[in-house]
Amino acid sequence: MSSSVRARLFKISAAIITIAIAVGLCLFYRDDVSAAIKQRRVERLNAQVENIYTTDYQTMMDEQLTKERDSKTRTVDDIYTKVNPYGTNTTSMYVYFTTDTASTVSYTVSADGYPDYTATAVTSDEAATTIRKAINASESSTGNTLSPSASDEDSVVSTVSEDSLASTTHEFLVLGLIPQVKNTVTLTITATDGTKTTRTITKNGPKLLGSEEVKLNETVTPDSSTLGELGNGLYAILGNDSNEQDFMYYYDANGILRGEVPVLYYRSHRLLFDNNGLMWLSASTKNFVAMNRLGKIVKNIDLGNRFILHHDYALDSDGNIVSLATDLQRSDHAVQDQVIKVDTSTGKVSLLVDFGELFADYKSTTDHSGIDESDPTAKNRWDWIHFNTIQLMDDGSALLSARETSTMIKINDIEGTPKLDYMIGEPSVWDGTSEQDSFLNKVGDFGDTGGQHSITVQYDSTLPAGQYYVYLFDNNFGYAMTRPDFDWTVIDGISTAQSSKDENSNSQFRKYLVDEQAGTYTEVQSFDVPYSPYVSSAQELSDDLNLVDTGMQGVFGVYDDNGQLKAQYTMNLSTAYIYRVYQYGFRGFYFA
Repeated sequence: MSSSVRARLFKISAAIITIAIAVGLCLFYRDDVSAAIKQRRVERLNAQVENIYTTDYQTMMDEQLTKERDSKTRTVDDIYTKVNPYGTNTTSMYVYFTTDTASTVSYTVSADGYPDYTATAVTSDEAATTIRKAINASESSTGNTLSPSASDEDSVVSTVSEDSLASTTHEFLVLGLIPQVKNTVTLTITATDGTKTTRTITKNGPKLLGSEEVKLNETVTPDSSTLGELGNGLYAILGNDSNEQDFMYYYDANGILRGEVPVLYYRSHRLLFDNNGLMWLSASTKNFVAMNRLGKIVKNIDLGNRFILHHDYALDSDGNIVSLATDLQRSDHAVQDQVIKVDTSTGKVSLLVDFGELFADYKSTTDHSGIDESDPTAKNRWDWIHFNTIQLMDDGSALLSARETSTMIKINDIEGTPKLDYMIGEPSVWDGTSEQDSFLNKVGDFGDTGGQHSITVQYDSTLPAGQYYVYLFDNNFGYAMTRPDFDWTVIDGISTAQSSKDENSNSQFRKYLVDEQAGTYTEVQSFDVPYSPYVSSAQELSDDLNLVDTGMQGVFGVYDDNGQLKAQYTMNLSTAYIYRVYQYGFRGFYFA
């Protein structure tokens, strides 16, 4: 090869290398710029949500809405509307007008390419209180104050007279505007004499704050019969945790997004409805907030410097919150082993149970290891029991689910002098402790649970005194970071697979009959569901429908009592899992 050719090739090669380096630098720079832009967007959104959860913001928005609304008389011919007035539900629309005669109002949200969404609004505080008191009274009389389904609420509301729900002033939220498309909202106003008036509102749906799907992928589409059974309840997605901005979402039975509720961070674990017409939820590890039916945050309780909440909470008979928690001031860094009480009137926080003291012997046998899911930056944590559910029972006791020991634990007098009543699970986990004698006897041939979640106590008036059901999501996963030498395969059928994609593993929906008088528990129902070693939830929706969230797969489904899938939905995961999915009827809150 001549020297001139070699020189030419050298120049060409050098030019190619130079161009490649330049292109690489440009791509690197572009990626760096894109990352910086994304980070600024996340920071702005975080700041926006933090502002929403301030008293000043809520007051300012309330004053602005009132001024606009009351600038003229609002009748059916001049209806006032405002999208997401308090910043707490992106796709909601506030509606206000008056009528000459007492009436009820229903609405239908329509958008091209999407199924219609129809609901009957609760249009006054008086109507909301009437419905809520009826529901709570029914739950109290049966003992079912724990996880009411939409069908339970439907049956109660059907006994409330329509006249008591009618009003001449109509103020409510329309849920479910489809984002960034034309929405037609048809209002049907029905007077007590049966006369109907309709009005139509056209509104472009707002842009979402998050990146969630507007329509979930339906891997099993519900048929018309199943849709009828599911009713008008909404699936609340509780904890599709994100490294950016966290939300709670509402989806209808067609898998269509009907609500986007931003939270400060972490997640809401369940929704609680009090007798004052307020919905309580956790907005962070430090904050319990109460929202009214119009979306305004009317209370925001900060837990202070000592405690952070963890995974679950319940309303007691006085309307105060009893919550699982971590004590941040412990010198041994034990986590997820406390129960606290939050006075919803004063905001005072008090300790009810320190399980490190109650079960000191067992705790001392565990390895000092673990993480704090409520605080991912924490180090040297001791997650020796890891409670994930608390259910307040009608005798003043509480039933708790302890993931790390795969045990369900009943504590008597939870708000007084707490004392262990019984345990359900594999007794050998507690070998060598006095608590081992507290296990109920198993009746029948079935394996015990592994890392169970979302336990629910269910009373039944047909059962004798001292008997009730407990149903749950059995992760069927045998592992405890603080018990590395324990052989979990002593539990029949349990999996030790860490991956939710393990083809040989499954989780289960399970239901026990507990007989306190006999000191026994019996499995009365179970069926296999997709595998999730951690998190997940279960909820009975009706006599024959059960909602199950397989959290680590981002899939939730509705099953009949034989385990036959009637509907199934998948959601893109923000990071690792969806913590829970519960269906709520929202009667006496959003709906009449």
